[in-house]
Amino acid sequence: MAPYIRLRPHWPDEPIVQNLTDTDFYKFPMGQFIFNHFRNVKATFGFKNRTLTVKLGRIIPEARLREELDHVRTLRFDNSELHYLRGTWEYQARMFGEPYLEFLKVYAPPQYRLEYRGDDIILEFPGLWLESSPWEIYGLEIIIELYIREMLKKQSLFSKDVVYAEGKKRLWEKIKILKDNPQIMFSEFGTRRRFSRDWQDYVVGALAEELPPSQFRGTSNTYLADKYGLLPMGTNAHELQMVIAGLMQGTDDGLRNSQDCMLKLWWQQYEEALSIFLPDTFGTESFLKLVTPEMLHQWKGFRQDSGDPIAEGEMWIKAYKAAGVDPQKKMMIASDGLDIETMIKIEKHFRGRLMTSFGWGTNLTNDLGLKSLSLVIKALLANGVCLVKLSNNPAKAMGDPEAVKRYRQVFGYGEHASTECKY
Repeated sequence: MAPYIRLRPHWPDEPIVQNLTDTDFYKFPMGQFIFNHFRNVKATFGFKNRTLTVKLGRIIPEARLREELDHVRTLRFDNSELHYLRGTWEYQARMFGEPYLEFLKVYAPPQYRLEYRGDDIILEFPGLWLESSPWEIYGLEIIIELYIREMLKKQSLFSKDVVYAEGKKRLWEKIKILKDNPQIMFSEFGTRRRFSRDWQDYVVGALAEELPPSQFRGTSNTYLADKYGLLPMGTNAHELQMVIAGLMQGTDDGLRNSQDCMLKLWWQQYEEALSIFLPDTFGTESFLKLVTPEMLHQWKGFRQDSGDPIAEGEMWIKAYKAAGVDPQKKMMIASDGLDIETMIKIEKHFRGRLMTSFGWGTNLTNDLGLKSLSLVIKALLANGVCLVKLSNNPAKAMGDPEAVKRYRQVFGYGEHASTECKY
């Protein structure tokens, strides 16, 4: 295992994103899926700041943002990075085929559109879906770190040291609690809203040194998984269901069947290896109506990314039992606004009834005493069609109001409590 970095007490004069593997691993299996089935689809991704009290347009200089985005466009995958992906066998033999790897070899991040409009940053990434999708993570990494840099810009070196000291203290407190609760299994999911590249590296290195692999299962960051010899964690994201729904929404039946289409194509591509449901794109209730007993038997589990995790887990236990499936053999991966107390509560509630694991993000990689922001970059358009995400939390819903209304009707979306987006 490589030794983890020593933190520097100043912001280095270097780009935020330095290589294209500094991204969530799920971008690669999704990328291959898009390459194989939807390579000619056009998609536009757009940035949204859900923390309305923080006016990023006043804080982040436009010239600095452009500089960082332009730098990403100069990056390419090198042979060692492609070699790592070629040798990724943890889920299935030869996960990535040569045609997709050849595409990555020549991949160049496409142009972006940036406008400062009052206090808001309007940032979009148009192009082929295959090419625009990776911008989601790079864009978020850049914006959050530029924000943090501006927040610390006027502080002395000593006061910056104090911020890091507070972060180390909080991290050590988490590690001590985890050591006392070895039943908590988790992966680091904090790339998109991390404090900084260096800090995420430090956190992952410390966790790998202090905790056993049976507890700290891996990281979603592909670069750090390679660096520390960890399992790269990730399957797929909401964008798959959102884009495919947009492509099939010509009729209500087509829209309703779009999730089934996505699930069958995904199983055809990866079978059990990456068989984790993501049920909340258009509401978990409608999702559970479309999955068959056969699917519930075959797929390894589900990721809970919105709504009440206890209620969501109970809903799945009921569905598993109705299908004749033992819930104790299925995995719930909770990943929504987690902190250590919530993780302990969820694991205790489902112990002996449902396997639990956690995708721990912002509270793990951006907990140093500064305000955390809820930032997202999501798919907005596919072949010119407006896209929708409903979520189990209406505060996370996205899309044109009329389209959202239609999706709610088609998917039988009921009443859900709207809660503040924590991260």
